[in-house]
Amino acid sequence: MHKDMNIVCLDMEGVLIPEIWIAFADAAGIPQLRRTTREEPDYEKLMRFRIGLLKEKGLTIHDIQKVIETIDLLPGAKAFLDELRSLTQVIVLSDSFDQFAMPFMKKLGYPTLFCNTLLIGEDGMIEGFQMRCPQSKLTTVRGLQAMGFSTIASGDSYNDMDMIKASKAGFLFRTTEQIRRDNPQLQAFAEYGDLLEAIKQVL
Repeated sequence: MHKDMNIVCLDMEGVLIPEIWIAFADAAGIPQLRRTTREEPDYEKLMRFRIGLLKEKGLTIHDIQKVIETIDLLPGAKAFLDELRSLTQVIVLSDSFDQFAMPFMKKLGYPTLFCNTLLIGEDGMIEGFQMRCPQSKLTTVRGLQAMGFSTIASGDSYNDMDMIKASKAGFLFRTTEQIRRDNPQLQAFAEYGDLLEAIKQVL
């Protein structure tokens, strides 16, 4: 009898933690930085816009990290992740950056994280960013599948759609009405308990 070897791929921002750029936009008083991959499907275009705006305002990585220190996990995120990790392997797949994500990984009990990295100048200015690989979430899911895993994926934004649709099961979590309308074939949840039950059904 064949048994799937499952691995769950979870988005980070919007699923386990608040959106970092929205928190920073509010703290810095720059509403233009509230735009995320929920509204802008082209991630590289979005990041170029953000970096340009930070340079224009003279804001550094340290300014962002100070705000990150004040952000907590979404309520219930750690308990959800702990229970999920007791059932199956989990990877947090994020288009965010290690310079942003590591404080949250500590709070989450150091799950496996695949993300990208920022290129920082000596003055602390963000000069650019280095993606781990093209189409990082889809490429990772395809790589895991090539290694014999069946993937189950969940996320909230446009940049999660490829990994969700390429997996044996995929779920939207706390997404936008527009993304729900665009993907009526996908189950969408707003509570961790409901998402956990849906994942259990396909393990």
